[in-house]
Amino acid sequence: MVGTPGRSPGGAAVVEKQSVRLRNKSPRYKVLLHNDPVNTMDYVVTTLRQVVPQLSEQDAIAIMLATHNTGVGLVIVCDLEPAEFYSESLKAKGLTSTIEREN
Repeated sequence: MVGTPGRSPGGAAVVEKQSVRLRNKSPRYKVLLHNDPVNTMDYVVTTLRQVVPQLSEQDAIAIMLATHNTGVGLVIVCDLEPAEFYSESLKAKGLTSTIEREN
């Protein structure tokens, strides 16, 4: 708390308190998609858009291409609970996905 001295109308010193608000940030998690030789590129793009609806067609294509070219692609960074949901949903549709804590 930060005190700011001042004067009241009666001449006595008054300390006004300003509260300092601290916000604990919860850790964020990366949802990763791993390349596999089984699923078609079109299927991966369609599945990404179904599982993570906020992804645009272009975003899903970029993730699929990064995954194809480098072996792993970043799908989304979010809180733990949605990250687990997205990863499990991708797995349920036959894709390989993991999550890891963002540094």
